[in-house]
Amino acid sequence: MVAAGADLADETGFDRLTMGLLAERLGVRTPSLYKHVGGQEDLNRRIAALALGQAADAVGVAVQGRAGRDALAAAARAFRAFVVEHPGRYAATIGMEPSGPDDPLAAGGARLLDAFTAVLRGYEVAESDVDHALRMLRSLFHGFATLQAAGGFQWKADVDESFEWLIAFADRGLRAG
Repeated sequence: MVAAGADLADETGFDRLTMGLLAERLGVRTPSLYKHVGGQEDLNRRIAALALGQAADAVGVAVQGRAGRDALAAAARAFRAFVVEHPGRYAATIGMEPSGPDDPLAAGGARLLDAFTAVLRGYEVAESDVDHALRMLRSLFHGFATLQAAGGFQWKADVDESFEWLIAFADRGLRAG
């Protein structure tokens, strides 16, 4: 049911996802959903946890065996592809805070952070700067991918060329320290 909700969020937009719409998609009455989730907030949290885990898997697999710019580019492309292919479920992750260390949101978020931290090991980033570097990467890749998913790039320049430019820019910045 959570996967169906995530698929529906991707199709309609996360902000339009309701228990009623999901019930209709599944061919059941809305009260039947409450046997599986505690309500809209619980469904939203479960979709966010699913999305974080899936994004972590995509980025983690992409960076395996890579280092430096190769790892950065692989992580960036995998993350962008995930967000563009799954804009609704990814939107569920924005602003969703784990309720505690055992929350699946915390686990998925930690795994995604670990994948990006692995990328940083290919650069000489001081331990005291790792959080800053992670925020920079998230801001760059999240911003680009969410703008692209929302149709926000209407300029003549090729979007893929712009993304490769962004990767090269991030690489230069990380190498410069």
